[in-house]
Amino acid sequence: MDKIVSLLLEHYPEGKCALSYRTPFELLVASRLSAQCTDVRVNIVTEALFAKYKTPQDFCDIPLETLERYIHSCGLFHTKAVDIKAMSERIVSVYGGEVPSTMEDLLSLRGVGRKIANLIMGEVYGEKGVIVADTHCIRLANRLGLADSANPSVVEKELRKKIPPDKSLLFCHALVSHGRQVCRAQCPGCAKCFLNGYCRYYKEAGK
Repeated sequence: MDKIVSLLLEHYPEGKCALSYRTPFELLVASRLSAQCTDVRVNIVTEALFAKYKTPQDFCDIPLETLERYIHSCGLFHTKAVDIKAMSERIVSVYGGEVPSTMEDLLSLRGVGRKIANLIMGEVYGEKGVIVADTHCIRLANRLGLADSANPSVVEKELRKKIPPDKSLLFCHALVSHGRQVCRAQCPGCAKCFLNGYCRYYKEAGK
């Protein structure tokens, strides 16, 4: 386990969130848009969106149809637009226009689950021990033998037990990078993977 963590952080030391943002609120919106959409597409969409609409109040005021036009290419645009407007309204009315800083308060926002809340807590507020259980994290955790479930909550709990709290966010960012570059969903690059000596999937496949 320690070797997997150290090798991942050695190969992906940058520890950077793939979503482009300048404020906690922009990261919150971008995170909601990223569901079933690539980060590359989200960054293209938010570049235009955030050039005009920047604050929670801006998103309260934007007509739903206008927001839908901006985010249409992200998919699920109607649901995402409704969620973003609702979370903006709650942030303004309940939290004084500031993105809340506790897990409980973040989960009270429409469209925010534990994945997004953990990202905000770690990336914005420096909370240690967060696990961002996205598709890359779930896939790689299972292949490496660090978890045995497709349920994000279960994977989060399992990794919290195994990953040092001060490295957990960097570890999750490294999993995203490794999942995109090497351990892809289809045709994983096992032969060139620096983790294959520690990987359950590689060993069980007999490669």
